[in-house]
Amino acid sequence: MITVLIADDQQLQRMGFRMLLDGTPDITVVSEAATGAEAVRKVEQTRPDVMLMDVRMPGMDGIEAARRITAAGSRTRVLILTTFDLDEYVYAGLRAGASGFLLKDVRPEELIAGIRAVASGDSVVAPSLTRKLMDAYLQHPEPTTHADPRLTTLSEREREVLEAIGQGATNTEIAERFTLTESTVKKHVGRVLAKIGARDRIQAVIFAYDNGLVEPRA
Repeated sequence: MITVLIADDQQLQRMGFRMLLDGTPDITVVSEAATGAEAVRKVEQTRPDVMLMDVRMPGMDGIEAARRITAAGSRTRVLILTTFDLDEYVYAGLRAGASGFLLKDVRPEELIAGIRAVASGDSVVAPSLTRKLMDAYLQHPEPTTHADPRLTTLSEREREVLEAIGQGATNTEIAERFTLTESTVKKHVGRVLAKIGARDRIQAVIFAYDNGLVEPRA
């Protein structure tokens, strides 16, 4: 059973999400929060698998709440919900350690699939959307002045896979590029994420850009 905590300052929005999720056999809503501060507190109390986090809430917003939840080392994975496509909130949410984002007008089946993906350790952001996210991210780059020491732990093939991830390539595209099986690519991706300390594929993309493995597009 996947446990979910819903944070949104609009009661009707929370009710709608709860009705949908509680009607799904493998998902249950353990609590709700109307503010960011309440979300942080209830995550500590209930330790849900997934936190559905609205961005705009009174007091502490969803971005700061996500940052505090991930910084505390919580097992809870944060899924940002926003009404704004590819704006500064998405960029800030990814920087805060969120595992991805969905728009609030997402179809019910997509929301459920996204929650399941996040709960299993994946990102809900599709590779095609990753490319668009990186275009937005490049408006606020934070490159490092020195190479991250974690890069030295990667093998040559793992570094190539990381570069491909940073370019938004799918596992199928990576397999075709390097003449590998998809199962082998999945193993490489898993090792890359572990070595660089990335929670998911999106965090790996940011790591690749920060360390100059992927060149910004003109």
